[in-house]
Amino acid sequence: MPGMRRPLYRDDALVLRVQKLGEADRIVTLLTRQHGRVRAVAKGVRRTTSRFGARLEPFSHIDVQCSEGTSLDSVTQVEARDMLGRRFLTDYPRYTAASAIVELAERLTPVEREPAMRLYQLTLGALRALADAERPGTLVLDAYLLRAMSQAGWAPALRDCAVCGEPGPHRAFSVPSGGVTCLNCRPPGAAHPDPATLDLMSALLVGDWAAAQDTEAAVQRECAGFVAAHLQWHLERQLRSLPLVDRREPA
Repeated sequence: MPGMRRPLYRDDALVLRVQKLGEADRIVTLLTRQHGRVRAVAKGVRRTTSRFGARLEPFSHIDVQCSEGTSLDSVTQVEARDMLGRRFLTDYPRYTAASAIVELAERLTPVEREPAMRLYQLTLGALRALADAERPGTLVLDAYLLRAMSQAGWAPALRDCAVCGEPGPHRAFSVPSGGVTCLNCRPPGAAHPDPATLDLMSALLVGDWAAAQDTEAAVQRECAGFVAAHLQWHLERQLRSLPLVDRREPA
């Protein structure tokens, strides 16, 4: 009804994406702790006099208050928790890794306002790891991709046969089959990755960083290829940001 005050809600959020709207506004895509993915209009944030425009930057961790709208919510208050992106904006490998992370987070939340607490926590942890720069950014990215796929039910089989479940380890890997396969289930054209590559994928999936960081660069590159192929198969198209990731970062 005209004049009725719109309901307000407050939540922790990550800024996934911003888009220009009109001369001074932005549409902000947020991944929130309790409300899932939310799109909201931030009015006047492109003006130099804006109270909170600088806090609504991609990769930022914020405390946000919004009013509910019919198609888009409206941002009414913002408090910065951690401007994570400012710590890697000039580091191209980490910036591109972060771009792929937030793009996948948005792709995995197709329904707005559907709670996605585990994905929110996973995404926040990955962006914090990139900001802290204590681990190779490409490994942080591949760990995120594997864990996000696991949450979505797409985790590749890395030990037992993906088709019949025969206990492994197995050497053949088939993306359409869902991971490693035994000799009986191995399809034509299956790949045969280095066993160290499968070990690295397993380490990244469970968070064994000591083992992951001890792998050779060639193994990390092969791992990244299989992770990207597996993700693309399930998404049915590649993330736009993924080909831009700089894999030359030293491990």
